[in-house]
Amino acid sequence: MSAQSQISPDLLTIATIKGLAIDAIQAANSGHPGMPLGMADAAYVLWQDFLRFDPAAPNWPDRDRFVLSAGHGSTLQYALLHLYGYDVSIDDLKQFRQLHSKTPGHPEFGHTVGVETTTGPLGQGIANAVGMALAEERLRAEFGAEHVDHWTYTIAGDGCFMEGVASEASSLAGHLGLGRLIVLYDSNHITIDGRTELTFTEDVAARYAAYKWQVLNVEGTDLPAIREALTAAKADTTRPTLIVCDTVIGRGSPKLAGSHKAHGAPFGVDEVAATKTNIGLNPQEFFAVDPSVYAHTRGNNAARADLRQDWEKRALSAKGQSLVQRLNPDLPTLAAQVAWPKQDVGAQLSTRKGGEKVMAAVGAVVPQLLGGSADLGHSTFTEITGGGHVQNGNWLGRNMHWGIREHAMGSVSNGLAAHGGHIPIASTFLVFHDYMRPANRLAALMGLQVITVYTHDSIFVGEDGPTHQPIETIMAMRLIPNTVVLRPADLAETAGAWRVALLRGKAPTILALTRQNLPELAREPALGDSVVAVERGGYVLRQEKAALKLVILATGSEVHLALGAQEQLEAEGVGVRVVSLPSLELFEAQSAEYRKSVLPKGIARLSVEAGTTRGWERFVGEDGASIGIDTFGASAPDKVLAKLFGFTTENVIAKARALLG
Repeated sequence: MSAQSQISPDLLTIATIKGLAIDAIQAANSGHPGMPLGMADAAYVLWQDFLRFDPAAPNWPDRDRFVLSAGHGSTLQYALLHLYGYDVSIDDLKQFRQLHSKTPGHPEFGHTVGVETTTGPLGQGIANAVGMALAEERLRAEFGAEHVDHWTYTIAGDGCFMEGVASEASSLAGHLGLGRLIVLYDSNHITIDGRTELTFTEDVAARYAAYKWQVLNVEGTDLPAIREALTAAKADTTRPTLIVCDTVIGRGSPKLAGSHKAHGAPFGVDEVAATKTNIGLNPQEFFAVDPSVYAHTRGNNAARADLRQDWEKRALSAKGQSLVQRLNPDLPTLAAQVAWPKQDVGAQLSTRKGGEKVMAAVGAVVPQLLGGSADLGHSTFTEITGGGHVQNGNWLGRNMHWGIREHAMGSVSNGLAAHGGHIPIASTFLVFHDYMRPANRLAALMGLQVITVYTHDSIFVGEDGPTHQPIETIMAMRLIPNTVVLRPADLAETAGAWRVALLRGKAPTILALTRQNLPELAREPALGDSVVAVERGGYVLRQEKAALKLVILATGSEVHLALGAQEQLEAEGVGVRVVSLPSLELFEAQSAEYRKSVLPKGIARLSVEAGTTRGWERFVGEDGASIGIDTFGASAPDKVLAKLFGFTTENVIAKARALLG
């Protein structure tokens, strides 16, 4: 690279970042070259002069967080990780988008070292970054700036700012005054279909000023101006900052710069060569890094390690060790300390109110827990009693006023969990899971301990009508991998569901709770601790007395109907077993022997759940039957709806008799 000897270290490094990015994309014959070429300058300034990290200890708790919200530009992040000394090699860059590589098409949390959150669905990264900044504020308020003193940076593109989740999260960030959050906006005015003017003509800067953000503008290749803007952003800790970087997509490409054609496809061999020539690289070299670039980017790594080691010394203090424990909780020990609430058999209580009792007990011993709902605290009962609420200047509250922002609530909660030190609770009515499904899915993909509490879990919402009555939702949530959905039948199962959620650690859990009161159920003495029984997902709640002819499987509010039917049928000499299945996923994870002991082969089965019957066939078999609802509900009192749709003990008995012939 002798021809490059006259290029400044800054410009040579930026050119190298661009070269690595387009080489990786060309090698894969797949990817998004335009964004890395347009945003490399600003990203370089951030990483070289502002971002605090240590590649030798990538999970150092007080590191700055970097989020690539525009995750399609992943080769930009991979090139930076490589150049600054993370465990991402040239060979890894050559394996971009290949099976089992460290460099997947979009950044994945827990897969590639240095990636703080999984991005790709646009706008999610901004919302995650808001959660990380919120986590930092809360921990710094409790443990002090000597232990918690970092910043959250994100790079976002035009598409991110079109997505509603970014708007909701940014509105919340401005309200809270999250001054240690800085967003660099890759404003290149291009999306896949063409110029943003096709659909997006609003003034984003004015919108963010209205959100109470500091807004700064720079030219995307003006390195001194970018440094000045980042310095100004850090100087104002009273509000988050948006730095609008005017960029050109595919900058450096002779034919494709500024065109939507640069967005989502490799340039081709000839245009890659022409681009390299244009930016001062040798077109005949591939994945090339001049030794001086490594010296430049990694030259400060010793100083970066010193900062981390200084923090580790301070963390030896009593308060520092408390922070370490907060970030690395011993969940089994905490669960053992919870005084799980109980009530008398027959007592009437909705599982949402039962959940409130359980949350109070869990919150008393689990400081990581952060409650909250989407403006429904008086309906979902998901506030930690006496915990106060987080507001600007009151970071130690135990509950969040999320506002009517379900999209943001789920995605900001993911950021809180990814940051560490928090087990966030996101809560709303079950029917609004559709607003939160992207966040629930990403929590599962990342393995984040986020607890989502959905109440008003069926048609028994009643008079609010079919718009608020979830039918297909429970079964749809069960389709998300790495997610456990629990629909408890009474206070004991609600406590068990919360125990599961607490012990699952790096995985999300969803609870579906009732609006209406349910009776506390009697259990077989041989069952043991009913709270612990829930971890098996399904168990024999009531054994048969006569020779077994039928197994009734039920969840949540329908379990007591199954018990009523059993009582009548047993009186007629028909042996009936009642199985409570609070979690289908946990039950299916049990051994074949256990599942067979609960659901013996050759015995007729009838399922009862106030939701779709689709999906139950794998439990009841071809010869079984299901009581459910495969239409929309109706506006009427819950007892009227129960009779209309067949959720009565009498109908369960009738279906059982028909099934048994």
